[in-house]
Amino acid sequence: MADFPHSLREFQKRFPDEAACAAYLAAKRWPDGFHCPQCGGVKAWLLPSRNVHTFLCTQCRKETSVTAGTIMHRSHLPLTVWFWAAFLMATHSNGMSALQLQSELGLGSYKTAWLLAMKLRLAMVAPGRSPLNGLVEADETEIRFRTKDDPPAGGQGRSHDGKLLIAGAAEIRAGKRGRPVLGRARLCVIADYRASTLHAFLKSNVISGATAKTDGFASYTGVPHVNHDPHVIGPMAAHIVLPGIHRLFSNLKNWGLGVYHGLRRKHLQAYLDEYVFRFNRRKYRHAAFATLLGIAACHEPAPYYILKAVGLGG
Repeated sequence: MADFPHSLREFQKRFPDEAACAAYLAAKRWPDGFHCPQCGGVKAWLLPSRNVHTFLCTQCRKETSVTAGTIMHRSHLPLTVWFWAAFLMATHSNGMSALQLQSELGLGSYKTAWLLAMKLRLAMVAPGRSPLNGLVEADETEIRFRTKDDPPAGGQGRSHDGKLLIAGAAEIRAGKRGRPVLGRARLCVIADYRASTLHAFLKSNVISGATAKTDGFASYTGVPHVNHDPHVIGPMAAHIVLPGIHRLFSNLKNWGLGVYHGLRRKHLQAYLDEYVFRFNRRKYRHAAFATLLGIAACHEPAPYYILKAVGLGG
């Protein structure tokens, strides 16, 4: 049997109750069998009296639930709700806003739905994910704020008064008949367009020795670890020289306006991570469900006050 459901009917059949969800989550968290987080013991008893799938280590007697120490740590929501939310956010072509999740899952409050969605977005960034390689198009873009209190967008050229700044990179691969196609992508909130900022973005997201194709913007000059391939645009439209990354930017802006009616400044990186997660798995969306739960099962807890206070890396 595949590691993930291929349809809604298969999902409902495979995860009908808490026990089925807990067993799947335990297999994701401990693929080689239970491993006690306190003593390292590998033998444990399953405690049927607990509401959450809980193991009792036979060596140190520590009790460990299947959600303890994960992104679902101390959650009062049933595992079935977590699984439904992960399935909807991973497989729906445009994802789902917290308001949509609240409606679809029948959650009691918007705050609960928001917290659930934000924790899953946090789990969309796999630790140690491999950097982009080969030929990579790199550029920057700007999007407007959502909140009414932010200053209006304005300025010309590279000015960014009242705008959210984003750096992006996308692999360009050879498709059928040698036609270029988009591979994986990365998006990151940036503070400015300085060389130090854009160099840091490329260093974090593009493997050493890859080729970074840009529009010739001066801040990309001297990137130490990649082969810089500048194409000075002049009067030519940027999307002609860098069609891949500009298609990514265009789709991102349409997605933000369509699903969220505009993106907020504070948690922008979380939404970028969600977009990239789904974009990089656009050809196998249902498999992304298993990936998301696998990362969530191994991710450290993220309390509400932390999510509310920071923009998840933004």
